[in-house]
Amino acid sequence: MNFERADIKSVIAMVAERTGRNFIVDPRVRGEITIISQNPIDEEQLYQVFLSALQIHGFSAVPVDGATRIIPKNLAKRDHSPVADDQTPGQGYEFVTRVLQIEHVEAAEMVPLLRPLISDEAQLAAYTKTNTLIVSEAAGNIARIKQLISRIDRDTTGVTEVVSVDHAKASEIVSLINDIEPQERAGRRLLITADERSNSVLIAGDPTRRSNVKALIARLDEQLRDEDGIAVHYLRYADAEGLLPILEGLSEGLLRDTDSAAQITIHAHESTNSLIINGAPDAVAELRSVINRLDVRRAQVLVEAIIAEVSAERAQQLGIQWGALGSSSVGLINFGAAGSGSVTNIAAAASANRVPDLDGLTTGITDRKGELGILLRALASEADTNILSTPSILTMDNEEAQIVVGQNVPFVTGRAIEQSGQAFSSIQRQDVGVQLRVRPQINEGDALKLELEKEVSSVAGRPEGAEDLVTSMRSIKTTAMVDDGQIIVLGGLIDEQAQTQSQQVPGLGSIPFLGRLFRYERSQAEKQNLMVFLRPRIVENRNDARAVTSPKYTLLRNRQLAMRERGLRFLDGDDIPVLKPASDLMQLPPAFEDRVSAHRTQNSRAQLGAPPRDAGLF
Repeated sequence: MNFERADIKSVIAMVAERTGRNFIVDPRVRGEITIISQNPIDEEQLYQVFLSALQIHGFSAVPVDGATRIIPKNLAKRDHSPVADDQTPGQGYEFVTRVLQIEHVEAAEMVPLLRPLISDEAQLAAYTKTNTLIVSEAAGNIARIKQLISRIDRDTTGVTEVVSVDHAKASEIVSLINDIEPQERAGRRLLITADERSNSVLIAGDPTRRSNVKALIARLDEQLRDEDGIAVHYLRYADAEGLLPILEGLSEGLLRDTDSAAQITIHAHESTNSLIINGAPDAVAELRSVINRLDVRRAQVLVEAIIAEVSAERAQQLGIQWGALGSSSVGLINFGAAGSGSVTNIAAAASANRVPDLDGLTTGITDRKGELGILLRALASEADTNILSTPSILTMDNEEAQIVVGQNVPFVTGRAIEQSGQAFSSIQRQDVGVQLRVRPQINEGDALKLELEKEVSSVAGRPEGAEDLVTSMRSIKTTAMVDDGQIIVLGGLIDEQAQTQSQQVPGLGSIPFLGRLFRYERSQAEKQNLMVFLRPRIVENRNDARAVTSPKYTLLRNRQLAMRERGLRFLDGDDIPVLKPASDLMQLPPAFEDRVSAHRTQNSRAQLGAPPRDAGLF
């Protein structure tokens, strides 16, 4: 087969006819080819010679589905080159892409070694997560690169080095290095262990990683300047005063274990929430290790409660009031009926030419001159469920929280008379209303232990014969085990009261039958059932806090928006304030130093005659 400056497309057509292959020729493929052969060659040899000629003239053959694309070499690495493997590695100068797995060394370190061995149009890259090499190159050159890799990628973990530790503890150094240096990274295994008897560190693995670890050990194994040192440890979450007694007890145990005469002193600085430790370096290191384990962010618990009072109250009032109304005086038989339904109130309303508001059934009779009146009053009422409060408390794990909704009522605790004869009373105030105390404790998993104390109190008034106010109180105190998000109910305290009041005119009210005209009676029956519904929820991070806060914040904002759309009397809709969306971040004002700097810049511009900027100090 001989070609003397033959057109490349004619050569492609001849190779396609001889080998039975299909070719797709890029329009940019142009030129002349010269091939001189002294011996006859078969179809496979012809194809390889053809690929070599394309390579020399700057073209590549890229296999695709059922055909071979002939394109410029600089486009081959990015123009859909097929991915080859061990079963279909490609032939000769066919441009393919291979993924080569590296077992023992880092793939990134092999890239600079192999790059000079590939052609200018080829591509070589390392993927560190899987420790592999990605090569886009002629199939024959990739086979040669694979042979080189097999000789370089060798296991070197059989070598073990012993590094002596002079000042620190070998076990602490190993623990620290294992936290920051993974045992296996990019296929390169590293084993580190401590020998406490000789206080040394044993290292086995890749030479490069061994070298890095030895340098790190040398940095950590430095002698402290003083035998006894002072360390200041700033706490992030824990309370310094709370940790102080725990650390003092541990320091006594450290002194007994080490048989050391040195003293360890620990002080808490409340203003900075820090601990000041003075003692031997080993003891200080032990205490700081304990502090780091205790100074962790604790979870919080949100306790949502509904305090409901299911009551069935019925009251009946029946009475007769007599009144003699004149121009000069009023004569009245009036009993203790509340509200406006009394003769005096009706008279006052009549004199003002208005109709009074009367409760229940109220009827009356007067004479023609309006000087005699009889008022009949009957009232019946009934109450149902009453939600007293819906408090929510967010508290830290194992911390008590309290919420009080009510009044601070004064009660007389004593009376005395001074020598001058003037009487005075001593008063003590007491919270009356709804009180909730809770101490949650998060156990293993999502279970919570709740120590609950609920109290609902109210002022019952001052009954006859009592010197001061009387309060009614219902309370619950219990400990319960609840799952996260579970709703429980406590209570069922039923309070039943029956009360009858009767007032009459002496003598006349006792007359049979006719005595009802001079008598007022009131009967009341009340039954109340106190029920408390609780749902605790664990809040571990800011996402949990946002999940429980955003719905209530959005509910309040939606009500404000509805009020703005509806409008209020004497106010335009735009004058009604509305909260920002919960998703918006709060824009904090600039720091004081920034404001001072802006103010100075403004003064400088004014001195130079430049127009001032709107950047006031406040």
